[in-house]
Formats: sequence, C-alpha cells, structure tokens
Amino acid sequence: MRAPGESFPAAAHHELANPQLRANLANATTTIRTKRARVVEELPDWQALRDAGSAIKADVMANLDTYLLEFEAALTAAGATVHWARDGAEACAVVAQVARAHGAQEVVKVKSLATDEIELNRSLAQEGIHALETDFAELILQLDGDWSSHILVPAIHRNRTEIRDLFRRTIAPGIESDEPAVLAEAARLHLRERFLEAKVGVSGANFGVARTGTLCVVESEGNGRMCTTLPPVLVTIIGIEKLVPTLADLEVFLQLLPRSATGERMNPYTSLWTGVSDGDGPQELHVVLLDNGRTRVLADEIGRQALHCIRCSACLNVCPVYSRTGGHAYGSVYPGPIGAILTPQLIGIENAPSLPFASSLCGACYEVCPVKIDIPRVLLHLRARAVDTVGGRGERSAMRAAAWVFARGSRLRAAQRLGRIAQRLLLSGGVIRRLPPPLSAWTRTRDLRPLAPRGFVEERGERE
Repeated sequence: MRAPGESFPAAAHHELANPQLRANLANATTTIRTKRARVVEELPDWQALRDAGSAIKADVMANLDTYLLEFEAALTAAGATVHWARDGAEACAVVAQVARAHGAQEVVKVKSLATDEIELNRSLAQEGIHALETDFAELILQLDGDWSSHILVPAIHRNRTEIRDLFRRTIAPGIESDEPAVLAEAARLHLRERFLEAKVGVSGANFGVARTGTLCVVESEGNGRMCTTLPPVLVTIIGIEKLVPTLADLEVFLQLLPRSATGERMNPYTSLWTGVSDGDGPQELHVVLLDNGRTRVLADEIGRQALHCIRCSACLNVCPVYSRTGGHAYGSVYPGPIGAILTPQLIGIENAPSLPFASSLCGACYEVCPVKIDIPRVLLHLRARAVDTVGGRGERSAMRAAAWVFARGSRLRAAQRLGRIAQRLLLSGGVIRRLPPPLSAWTRTRDLRPLAPRGFVEERGERE
C-alpha cells in the first residue's frame, strides 16, 4: 500500500470544493445510518453481542500465532494450498503464478479491500493479466479509472445519472434510463459471460475459521457467489487478522456485521467454503495469508485494536469529518476513522503523519463500532507517535517557550502586556484574521479573538 500522495488537510481542502460530493455523501450516509439504527434497536442483547465480538477479537490477537497454524493445518487437510505472504508483492506474485499456470489472461474478482491494499489489479496488469471487478460499485470505478471512497459503498461519491453516462460511454451504448434496475441489468449482461468463461477467480474473505479452515464472504449482489463457485480455480487472499476460532464464534459476527454495514438483519449472500470437493465448486483452492504490516500493528499494545476491524464502515457513516471530505482525502483504501488509525500503522506513521489528526475526537465512531474499537484513544496514541516521529523543531521550541512563560505569573503578565500591544497591528473588525508565519497556519482556517484588556487576576485584584 502506497503512502498518501499529499497530507490530509491539503487533500481535504480540495474535496471540500465539490458540492456534489457532499450531497452524495449526505444522502448515502444518512440512509445507511437510519437503517442501521432501526435493526440494531430490534436486538435487546446488542451490547452483549458487541462485548462478545470484542472479546473474540482480543483473544485472536493475543493468540494469533496459534490460530494461524491451526488454520493452515485445517486448510491443508481440506485440500487447499496455503501461501504465506510477507507483503503485497509476494501475495500478487502468487496470484500471477496461479493465473499463468492455468493460461488465464483474465481473472474475475470479488470486492476485496485486501486486494486493493496490495494493488493486485495493477500488479497483474504488468504481467499481462486483466483483473475484472464484478462488484457493481467496483466495476463502476474500474470503468472510469476511479478508486474507492468508502469501505462498503466504494462509489458512494457517484450518483446514478453519472453512472448511466459512464455506462453509455463504456459497456452499454445507448442506455437512456438511470433507474437502478436498468443500470444493474446493464452490468449483469456485461458480466455474465465473463463469469462463465473465467478460469480463475480471486476473492478476499471476511472471516476465516481457524478450527475448520472455513472461509466466509458476505455480500449483497451474488457476484461473490459466482466468483467463488464457477471458475475451476480460486485464489483467496485473507489478512492474517481475519480469523475467528470456531464456527460458533462466526455466528456472533454474522449478526454484528450486516446490521452495522448495510442495516440488514443478514446479508443476502453468505458464502462459506472449506477446501475442495469433487464435482462441487473450484477444484483447486489457493489461500494467501497476508501480513503486509499487520505483525507490526500487532506489536503495539494500544494500536493493535485497529486489527479488530470487521470492515463494516459504521464509523465512516457517523464521522463528521468523513461526511464532508469523502474517502479520497485520506489517500488510502481505508478511509474514515478506521483508516486514520489503520493506514499509518500498516505503512508507518512517518508515511502518513497527518491521518491521525483527521478527526474531531467526537467519539461517535466508538459508539457505533460493533467490536468496540476505541478509535479516539488510538488516534491520540498515534498523534503522540506522529509528533515524536516527524514533529518539527519549531513546534518543540514553541512548547518549551510556552512552558517557560506559564511557569511564573510575572512572565505571563508581561507576555500578555506585549501581546496587547502587538495585536493592535493585526486587529480587523474586532478579531485577528491573519497572523504572521509560522502562526499563519492557525488563522488560515479560523479567526482569533484578541487578548482581553485586563486579565482575570487583574480583575480580581489578586497578586502573585
């Protein structure tokens, strides 16, 4: 995964200039939030389910080495071939090797953040292999050379008229209607033959069951079922943190995920497969266990909470920052609050130091997280690491100077007197609208109230 091309503030400033983006985001996130609230209220034990999900994830992180070996053994016993990938390059190489071995110039793909993270499509293209996105939203983005803006709804920044115009230019010449059913039918007609002809399918996995070697994908369109059953060869790439110990533990997440993600009681398609079976589904299964920075995240006692994420995107839908900037401002396949804590840890805080500051710390993300990730706490933890890692000398000098001034009342009063004199040159309409560099960064986006004519101590007549 690459580092963001620019800092979050710079990217957000650009995205905020797009009123259509904000309108699309407001409509979509409001709809999802409303549906989620309704189905969550139906469950009297919702908080108990959250507690259970959090406890299962904590157990997996504490014993990940054991569960991974158990998972590998179960997969192998069921007829799968297991590959360990330290990074994205190794994972992509496995997929390319499998495709070449079967003479496949195209693979059909299920929507997968893990494959986006490792830039699988780009890597396969360099090998002369086309990766066809079959999820409706991912297909839209692929056709237009765009990239995801939301974990669950990748094309959330597009409206249906824009999609119709795109289809007219690409896969459905002459299409006139922008009705969802018409657009879906155009995509279905485009994809159906590709499913039937595919030699290799590629998927991610929402969960892997350590005890049985079972893989699970949940989705809403049926394209995932096509990709995981029709091609004779299937490659599944799964992050090493996605394990659950048993099928009974999976039950907890199959209640938490659909309600938090799409506001549904259960996903329309829940696919589970264990190894290979003669005459039923793919006859060759490759499973790639992807690290790509996850063991580094695991080593951080506070930051490892980010690995509990089940990719529901509930935190995005309630975040006041995301709802105004959209996902592209984060410069990562993981946008929103979860991206602000996961991306800097996966690629190194020095490569994304601004992301932990992309939050108002309102706490809404923690309140809706189905596995109770304390995102605000991790944000503060990563902010401290960012300052320690890339903080400038100027900032540290300013803090030392402030500490010296605040250490004695006489110094503070002297600084206040100097400030009242200096601010006369800067006042405009009763406020300070522009400070000189380097303090100009503060007033670039806000006004500063002037110092009061008299301080609190002076008003109370108190003395040092």
